[in-house]
Amino acid sequence: MTLRVACIGEAMIELSMQGEMAKVGVAGDTLNTAIYLNRCAPSLTVDYVTCLGDDPFSAQIRDFIAAQRIGTDAIRTIPGKSPGLYAITTTEDGERSFTYWRSAAAARDLFQTGDGYNFSALEGYDVLYLSGISLAILPQPVRLALIDWLKDAPQKLVYDSNYRPRLWEDQTTAQEITRAIWARADIALPSIDDEMALFSETEAQVTARVQSYPGTGALKRGATGPLSLGDPVTQTYLPAETVIDTTAAGDSFNGGYLAALLTGQSQAEALMAGHACAARVVQHRGAIIPE
Repeated sequence: MTLRVACIGEAMIELSMQGEMAKVGVAGDTLNTAIYLNRCAPSLTVDYVTCLGDDPFSAQIRDFIAAQRIGTDAIRTIPGKSPGLYAITTTEDGERSFTYWRSAAAARDLFQTGDGYNFSALEGYDVLYLSGISLAILPQPVRLALIDWLKDAPQKLVYDSNYRPRLWEDQTTAQEITRAIWARADIALPSIDDEMALFSETEAQVTARVQSYPGTGALKRGATGPLSLGDPVTQTYLPAETVIDTTAAGDSFNGGYLAALLTGQSQAEALMAGHACAARVVQHRGAIIPE
């Protein structure tokens, strides 16, 4: 039976700055992962779950997602709304910075109805993929309702904490929500920098904490290579030959890792696949590299 995977979050218009010029694209952390997951494991059924408006940019995003062979049936259209937008600038060594315009984005209305919350869009899937950004853009009551719904949901849950401080009301709220999701996650895909910033911990403290999580997963550590969570794995990871742009490095790792793990490969093979995918992506500009 083909596994059905729902990647949940926000798809945005992306402006990738190249000097004074800008290349217009479509991206978003969980969408990036959905695309690389589908590319690495086309045998899986991968859908994207979000909200868009009825404007031309929303239509561009929907068409882009469909062109990437990602299912769009779970995308809800909200009349009068529009998507968020962000711009990427990069330094000479490949480090990136972001400027966002997303406060009124349609994705912030995800799971909300006129009289409450509805998570029926997530039913029927085998695997649900969420990130810290997916949760940060939602109002706190929706986050809490989703966590409550997930307690009894049969789906396997994958989570990447992907911490962006400016999206959260405060650090304490982000910590509380993240702890609740980590306690439920079957596959954990944290990044060392995000976890250090979110919980104000040292690298050693983060490493010890995430190794105590149930299930399996990987602690992403950039060029150093991932640390296996769950089954112990010892292997060498080669860094990328050159680094042009680190945008979507973690997202692409998640896609490559999950593609291998969900198609029956070992933890060691999945870790290597994730690292190889990320190492390839950082040698190109923008979140989504040519297929």
